[in-house]
Amino acid sequence: MRAAVRMWWLLRRRSAGRSDPQGLTTVLALVAFAVTTAVLLVVLGGLGALLDRAAAAAPGSSATSYPLLAGTATALLAVPLLTLGGAASRLAVARRDSRLAALRLAGATTGQVSLLTILDAAAQALAGALIGVVGHLGLLPAVMQLRFQGRAFDLGELLVPWWMVPAAVAAVVAVSVASAVTSLRTVAISPLGVAARVSPKGLHWSRVLPLGVTAAAFVVMFSLGLAEVAVLIALVVVGFATLNVIGPFVMSLIGRVTLRRARGPATLIAARRVLDSPKTAWRSVGGVALATFVAGLTTASAMFDAGRAADPAEAQLLADLATGGFLTLGIAGILAAVSTAVMQAGRVIDQRGEYRALHLAGTDLRVLDAARVRETTIPLLAAVALSGAAASVFLLPAFGLTLLTSVPVMVQLVLCVSAAVLLVLVGTLTSRRVVRTVLA
Repeated sequence: MRAAVRMWWLLRRRSAGRSDPQGLTTVLALVAFAVTTAVLLVVLGGLGALLDRAAAAAPGSSATSYPLLAGTATALLAVPLLTLGGAASRLAVARRDSRLAALRLAGATTGQVSLLTILDAAAQALAGALIGVVGHLGLLPAVMQLRFQGRAFDLGELLVPWWMVPAAVAAVVAVSVASAVTSLRTVAISPLGVAARVSPKGLHWSRVLPLGVTAAAFVVMFSLGLAEVAVLIALVVVGFATLNVIGPFVMSLIGRVTLRRARGPATLIAARRVLDSPKTAWRSVGGVALATFVAGLTTASAMFDAGRAADPAEAQLLADLATGGFLTLGIAGILAAVSTAVMQAGRVIDQRGEYRALHLAGTDLRVLDAARVRETTIPLLAAVALSGAAASVFLLPAFGLTLLTSVPVMVQLVLCVSAAVLLVLVGTLTSRRVVRTVLA
């Protein structure tokens, strides 16, 4: 164990060369862990504030509905938070993958390689999480400007209990370590496979079944009135979670279709990359899938005019529902942008051999940049379409076709989805510097 720790320390102190993007990827990983921790603590603080208000409210008050809605938003955001934390960890592993495989081939034991990975992932996650703890305190004044139930939040309401801070840091570190160890299995079990870049197996169509079952259960229960609101909301959350199961399969189909219809080298390269790793392609745009899903649920509230509600409490609830929905949408968009930036950087590092080979073969940098952007935009459009269809499955039984013909709903939906897509495309541009670094 002492030898592994010493080796890890020496590797941490190693100076990076011009073609090693270690400095930039370290910054991206720290930012990802910091954003994950900060958003997690802010969301938990808001949920706790609404729980406290509900506990102090009179029985039968509309305040008792807020924890359920806030809990739904928290559950929906849990998926991109886990994805972002895992992406940051995989970014570090991608950077050191070949080096760890070389150590394994040179005689390092599986235990030593695993310990190196755990130490590296834990150190970066801990540093980023601590930055996120400080960052979340800086975000609280902005959150205090939001008004729910007719009044703004107090600082004391938004501060999480002291024990929740180390628990959140420990959770971020645990997710990072688990993701790193999972990513390391190919290095530990078959280091030669890492060097040879063995292609992964294809995905089976059975991944579609969970979403179909969940959607059918929701439609039946809603139509027959067989479930309480909490059960229906739970089915909506589960329905979104199943998108992460079906998403990679859809990416593989899109990759095959695009590959057959490619008319230029940039599209051909992008389609090949999507097909080679559909899971990674989905993870890079999974945040937009959530944003589109939430946008569909949120913009449906445009069908209700809070100003025309007869009951003031009902009007306040409708207004707060829209505010909470757009807040969740904004958080999802930011998470999507950061996640895409981290995932794209990891992809470039993982494919640095391919980038160098294409560059040496005479491929123009503009073609490589176009391929990298299309590697995101192709899955991005597919994710928006898939999430929009999934949201429709849950909304149409409640609102009917009127939802699709409502101009305010459609305008808000297009604007919200466009904003989320724009954030993701901005995140994609951050990997441009990584490409220049690996080609230096």
